[in-house]
Amino acid sequence: MFLKNNVTKEENSNKTIEKKPYSVKDSYFWRINASLALASFFIFASMYAIQPLLPVFVDEFQISVSVSSLSMSFTIIGLIVGLIILGFLSDRMGRTQFIKISLLGAIFPFLLMPITDSFIIFIILRFIQGFALAGLPAAALAYLHEEIEPKSAAFATALYISSNALGGMAGRVITGIVSDAISWQVAFYGLAAFGGLILILTHFLLPHSKHFQPSRLRFSKDIDGFLFHLKDPQLLLVFGLGIVLQMSFTGVWTYLPFYLQGEPFLLSLHTISYFFLAYGLGVIGSPLAGWLSSFIGLEKVRIGGMLTLGIGILFTVHNSLPIIVVGLCITCLGFFTAHSLTASSVSETVTHHKGSASSLYLVSYYIGVTLGSSALAPIWENFHWKGLAVLLGLIPMVYLLVSRSIPHGRRQNTSNSAYMNK
Repeated sequence: MFLKNNVTKEENSNKTIEKKPYSVKDSYFWRINASLALASFFIFASMYAIQPLLPVFVDEFQISVSVSSLSMSFTIIGLIVGLIILGFLSDRMGRTQFIKISLLGAIFPFLLMPITDSFIIFIILRFIQGFALAGLPAAALAYLHEEIEPKSAAFATALYISSNALGGMAGRVITGIVSDAISWQVAFYGLAAFGGLILILTHFLLPHSKHFQPSRLRFSKDIDGFLFHLKDPQLLLVFGLGIVLQMSFTGVWTYLPFYLQGEPFLLSLHTISYFFLAYGLGVIGSPLAGWLSSFIGLEKVRIGGMLTLGIGILFTVHNSLPIIVVGLCITCLGFFTAHSLTASSVSETVTHHKGSASSLYLVSYYIGVTLGSSALAPIWENFHWKGLAVLLGLIPMVYLLVSRSIPHGRRQNTSNSAYMNK
């Protein structure tokens, strides 16, 4: 009996140890981070690989600039739809399978797009690809916080966000260089092959969830949480800021290649691709913003980031390439500073349905991408780069002035109490 009790205690102890979240000392911690870093690198490279190719599509498919920009917009629309649907499903069915499905769904369109002569089919394939891309962001952060201990989760999240920025930069730069040297079709086939390799590595490296608990809430309860956040004035200002920041940032990178290919620069796509290296400052901007906010406060640093973003965009109005490069670097630093702190403020503002609030911010963020891709086309066509750049530089500053002039009213916790007592 004594022996049996000891065996039972040992079994329970082993189960407790087995269920303990991973820390930086565990090999599985590094397997998780390597898998998600590779996966997010490919996902975000796939998402933004299309951006430097918009001028190429204008000539290839004999379409206008505004129609060409739809290849980016429809990707983001698919992503937004996917974030909402796949986010719900990952809460009920698990995390790792959606991460792998996301990779698989991103690969196949790259094999089909090069063989189509119809830009309509091309756009449809990009919409499907965008929907598939959403599987990773819909599941990755939740997976990290479920499987990794809180002390190590912040470090893991920083690695994941950094790989997002690096993937977005690499997708733009490498695709532009390969397309200019060979063709955009070869660039897409290369991305498909690279994605296949990452899918294999992720399949073997990424551990199955140990701490995932399927959501038992009714869909109606989750919808209530979404709708409640949409009625909160403070959160609406934050969501609006997400739209404004990304619209200005995406607008710069969508229409800059058209500007640099024309007079007086006449740059090749290969040369223009190197301008996207400024995007790498996002790797510096996010942690720098977090470090500064701990000393002088989140709001002050975020305001500084918004002003920096606007000033950087205004620099690009100049006809000097070195000044444009400096302006792009300032733009990237300001954007990632403001964006990272705005994303962090969402969780600090709400006390319930935090996942829903974060998803809504992410949706507003990508709505900004869509607006920055296609909605600005008429301004580009009528006022060209200088008119567009002035508008994009002023938008964050005007939004800052307007939002700060609106009375905040009662704090969020009052609203949260009202919700919890419903």
